[in-house]
Amino acid sequence: MTTSTALEPRQRAPRGEPVRPTLRERIAKWDVKVSPYLYIAPFFVVFAIVGLFPLLYTAYVSLFDWEVGDDHPKFLGLKNYAELLGDGQFWNSVVNTLSIFVLSSGPQVVIAVLLAALLNTRLRGPTGWRVGILLPYAASLVAIGIIFANLFGPNYGLVNSIFESLGLGRVDWQANRFASHLAIATMVNWRWTGYNALIVLAAMQALPKDVLEAAVVDGAGAIRRFVSVTLPMLRPTLIFVVITSTIGGLQIFTEPKLFDAMPGSNNGGSTHQFQTVTLYMYQSGFESFDLGYASAIAWVLFLLIVVIAVLNFLITRRMGRIR
Repeated sequence: MTTSTALEPRQRAPRGEPVRPTLRERIAKWDVKVSPYLYIAPFFVVFAIVGLFPLLYTAYVSLFDWEVGDDHPKFLGLKNYAELLGDGQFWNSVVNTLSIFVLSSGPQVVIAVLLAALLNTRLRGPTGWRVGILLPYAASLVAIGIIFANLFGPNYGLVNSIFESLGLGRVDWQANRFASHLAIATMVNWRWTGYNALIVLAAMQALPKDVLEAAVVDGAGAIRRFVSVTLPMLRPTLIFVVITSTIGGLQIFTEPKLFDAMPGSNNGGSTHQFQTVTLYMYQSGFESFDLGYASAIAWVLFLLIVVIAVLNFLITRRMGRIR
């Protein structure tokens, strides 16, 4: 007769009855189910502390007439939002933000894709070229803002000097609304295009070579391969670039704030001709000290970003399917 073991009760289980797992098997089963969530839990904990909680708290503050140092804010409900919808300065900042966003994000993505295609060819010293287009991103944003504010200066700016040498008139880049949007968009594009180009380049180099070689065998030219093969396979990366550009473009703050050369006017020009939503939020919260109204602006901006990001996602996904 053999000696009994820990597995003997399982071996002696009557027919037709479920076999009860041992403690070790139950622990192993829970380990398989729970471990992945424990591994990613630190990210969600940090996100809840530094991301989700401020977002929800901002929504809470937006329901009050809350000023700095006020220990007993007055509950207003949705009055801040109702006032915001009738605020002409807010809608002016929305139009300015969308204008700068269109002038920057659209050309930025197109140029980034073209730069990535150029860097994907056989160039001499490819590492040097890739580092070179990333240098604007590594530069100080404050320094970039000051440099471009001087480049587009109305009196002694280099851009106006070039215009005069070509027989063109000077442009008051700060006072003219569209010109100021164009100058700020140029600043944004100069800084972020190389960064996005490297992201697209990394995706290009990860594409399966056999598909591109099959297109060559079928007689497709370089442009045809790029449009019909490369771009559709880059769709996930393009969606990522477009969404991140949308978020950054609609939250633009430092560039227009540093672009204003008028003394004492640092909120988007003397007539708010290039004041963005984030600049108006800053003015409401940290200059007028109306935290409730500034929080309402922040939440409307958040909803605007979500809507435009979803639209860009749908448009980019549809365009990626076009052969």
